[in-house]
Amino acid sequence: MSRFQFDPDSYLAMMREDMPRFEELQDVVAAATAGLLARRILELGTGTGETARRVLAAHPGATLIGIDESEPMLAAARAKLDADLRVQRLQDPLPSGPFDLVVSALAIHHLDRNEKQDLFQRVHAELGTGGRFVLADLVVPEQAEDVVTPATPGFDKPDRLADLVAWLREVGFVTAVEWARQDLAVLRADVPS
Repeated sequence: MSRFQFDPDSYLAMMREDMPRFEELQDVVAAATAGLLARRILELGTGTGETARRVLAAHPGATLIGIDESEPMLAAARAKLDADLRVQRLQDPLPSGPFDLVVSALAIHHLDRNEKQDLFQRVHAELGTGGRFVLADLVVPEQAEDVVTPATPGFDKPDRLADLVAWLREVGFVTAVEWARQDLAVLRADVPS
């Protein structure tokens, strides 16, 4: 597993301090799932369950499988979620679909560009027709002064928003930028019906 581990007890406070728009980003993620009948959801990088909690509130009755490489983070998530939570890396084979919705917030930027492209192909393969992938993450902004979120070299590997959009489109998603503020963005990527 990863050499870098977050402390689940201080994680949310740290994220809110490092990312003043953390709550807004989380709200946009949940809103980006609207208009979709999601019965089966996959979350990539569940962490303490903050995103999953909001997405499940928007889709009552849905089941969620969440993956994260940190057992301590998943233990914190288990305390607030009724979900199938699994210790697993994003580079590993994904749980079997089809899923109606795949979400990920602040996790995929830990992958290098080739790993991101591979993951996007695998996500597309596990989504059913009409399914949706909502990706919220750290990005390299157009303007250097928009880099505001602390990043750890070698651990955080954000890419440009335009590159993420292009890679998602290359594997067959219809993609839209839902929200972009400084070095954060939320993308909606739909599988055409």
